[in-house]
Amino acid sequence: MSRRTSAVAPAWWDYTTLDSDLIDAVARLSVRDLQRLSRPGFQVVLYDTLEDFYLAEALEYIDAWRRSTADNPVGICGPIGPTEQLPLVARIVNALQLDVRNGHFWGMDEWFDPATGLETPVTHPLSFEKADRELCFDRIERKLRIPDAHLHFPKANTAPYRATWGSGIRCAVMQGGQGDVKHWAFNDPLPRTGKHRQAPPTPEEYRKLATRVVDLHPLTIAQNARTSGGGNISMVPTQAITVGPAETWLADKVSIWHAGNHDNPFGQRLTAYMISKGIVDTAVPMSLLADHPNVQFNYFRGGIGTCSVEMH
Repeated sequence: MSRRTSAVAPAWWDYTTLDSDLIDAVARLSVRDLQRLSRPGFQVVLYDTLEDFYLAEALEYIDAWRRSTADNPVGICGPIGPTEQLPLVARIVNALQLDVRNGHFWGMDEWFDPATGLETPVTHPLSFEKADRELCFDRIERKLRIPDAHLHFPKANTAPYRATWGSGIRCAVMQGGQGDVKHWAFNDPLPRTGKHRQAPPTPEEYRKLATRVVDLHPLTIAQNARTSGGGNISMVPTQAITVGPAETWLADKVSIWHAGNHDNPFGQRLTAYMISKGIVDTAVPMSLLADHPNVQFNYFRGGIGTCSVEMH
């Protein structure tokens, strides 16, 4: 039986190509149903306030860096989106005078400029490296600060970044948000072309993808304009460099943060349901985390919303 055509981008795979019975089941999930999706290897955690939510996210940085020593380096891979945790990380480090110089950090992704064949420079207003440095690392006191050599940002030449993942540095946790297209980092669904014209890639095929330059699904471009660019779609690059599933499976834990700003009520339910039930489909890249041994979804209760029809 042939798959449905995407309702938003016919040349791409995405969650709108899923079976309607699955879509309907997800839309019926209450908040209590969402909480009950926890199982061994997958935990659903809810926070009642944004203060608690972002503090918990910031503390994952602190916990990882406090475990790191010169002989046994430990780091965290962190997202842009959300970003509210980043100033809190710097504040905690400074307030407690924590020496985190042995810690490591991986940026998840960065924009790519096809005109130059390079990553966008830190002078670009949407630069992820710029945001990480300005919101977190530049705010940490110099005597405590992680050195530049321990900050690993993906570049167009992905080889040096990829090499750090196999260099003996343990990634305690890979954090992420979830986009409208159900990605973590920029692991978007693939275009509906070539051998993937009739069916999306198999999970085994997608799992092999490492850090790479990707074309972005139209939903991802629109979302980044909405959340970061004031709605100005024309300023958002259409390609990016992203950490891949190959690196993700090297992280001890994957921690996804749903504040309600990046994906909608349906999307926040869909991926949790698919991971909980072991439903893996690469049209929903986040569903691949069903096969990771330690995944936690973190929700701000006030951002979960409802899938009921409301006219506005």
